[in-house]
Amino acid sequence: MQRLGLHQKLLQKLSPQQIQLMKLLQVPTAALEQRIKEEFEINPALEEGSPDDLADEEVQDDEEDDFDDLEKDDDEVEVEVEERIETADEAEADALEDAIRNDEVDIADYIEDEDVPYYKLNANNTSKDDERPETPITVSVSYQDNLLSNLGMLALDNHHYLLAQHLIGSLDDDGYLRRDLDSVVDDLAFTQNIQSNEKELEDVLRVIQTLDPPGIAARNLQECLMLQLERRHHDQVTEVVAYQILKDYMDEFSKKHYEKIQKSLSLDEEDLKEAIQEILTLNPRPGGGSAEDTRSSQTIIPDFILSVIDNQLELTLNSRNDPELRISRSFQEMLQSYAKDKKKESKDAIVFIKSKIDAAKWFIDAIKQRQHTLLATMTAIMNFQQEYFLQGDERALRPMILKDIADMVGLDISTVSRVANSKYVETPYGTFLLKFFFSEGLTTDSGEEASSREIKKILEDHIGSEDKKHPLPDEKLAEILNKAGYNIARRTVAKYREQMNIPVARLRKEV
Repeated sequence: MQRLGLHQKLLQKLSPQQIQLMKLLQVPTAALEQRIKEEFEINPALEEGSPDDLADEEVQDDEEDDFDDLEKDDDEVEVEVEERIETADEAEADALEDAIRNDEVDIADYIEDEDVPYYKLNANNTSKDDERPETPITVSVSYQDNLLSNLGMLALDNHHYLLAQHLIGSLDDDGYLRRDLDSVVDDLAFTQNIQSNEKELEDVLRVIQTLDPPGIAARNLQECLMLQLERRHHDQVTEVVAYQILKDYMDEFSKKHYEKIQKSLSLDEEDLKEAIQEILTLNPRPGGGSAEDTRSSQTIIPDFILSVIDNQLELTLNSRNDPELRISRSFQEMLQSYAKDKKKESKDAIVFIKSKIDAAKWFIDAIKQRQHTLLATMTAIMNFQQEYFLQGDERALRPMILKDIADMVGLDISTVSRVANSKYVETPYGTFLLKFFFSEGLTTDSGEEASSREIKKILEDHIGSEDKKHPLPDEKLAEILNKAGYNIARRTVAKYREQMNIPVARLRKEV
């Protein structure tokens, strides 16, 4: 049976202002200017400028009104002349001309030269040191465009030209043909109504592979490297050995089983080393990753600038995070004028103007709250990692998690996470994402906490100085760290090594 009743519940909901603040908080500096421009477009009550400037304009207007009252008597003659010019007949106009000739009226008050020369309006007040807010865009021609342009110089009939054009369009960003020729045959039949077969496509593919860059249109890494060596005509013994390694021992080469290759080909260590060096000079990505090349290069704009002066840390907020915004004076005056009118249309206008002014106030308050949150969070990080910012050594980084900073600034962990994941700080040692300074901790034998980044730095140093003929396995690295007082297991070493994109010992091996 359904019943109606009143119940009290305690719910926690975000207000529109809080939602707006959260959205602004995670916006990086590079996108903040665009966000403010969008707000200008949708809210005419918001304008650029300092509220102090608005107060100065009001004072200036009051002073001008007082000055106009004092000068009223002197201006009455000129006002009467202007009114008489508008309503005067021919005789009065002649009388005014006589007054002008006798210098009784200043002719400059009646001359308005609208054809002002361009050079008088052009101001050259910029310098090469001024900031350029525009984002640099890199524009380049893709390797596929070059292939298509070179394709026209080959002796191909119309049918084979269309096949080659389709194959070039099927290449990926690295310059490889990842699809089976059988699938390409079906594509040509269904999409372009062109009948072909695998043998014909194979022949056309061989023609494309003769174009530059060498190794283009290969179907795998082995074919790509072999195509590049074929261009060198096997003039040297080293190239012959390298080609044979790629042709017959590609699997052993990729897994760095050099002893097996050396024994199978009856090579000495020096010949094997030269052949491997020859292979390493080849380009595994003939396409060059064109998708990344044609993408716009995004410049990192730091949100904070941290400097060390006389062994003291100084933190400043990027000026782009501190825009000058204010409520439009004209909207405030309109609100006052409509408030005196009792018409229904005026009431609708008052509701509209109030909503825009309130939205502008909320946006300005959200920007100020954003600045306060950013400074408070970065100040807490700076104080927590003071030793690192003074020295610049990653080993000086202390273990720090989001909760540590949230407790220091009195904010929620999610708020600190929004700041850490999207904001950058410029330091004397480079520009870093705030997330860089957060790391887990491990307890040493002495009872002190060590940052995981400190351990990664030690691992990187040991791997960098190891004997490449006998690289250190994870078990050996864990043993070295345990002797240094860091309680760490082999699987943790493997996890940190993978996070640093360092391959296993077998793949780090060199001849």
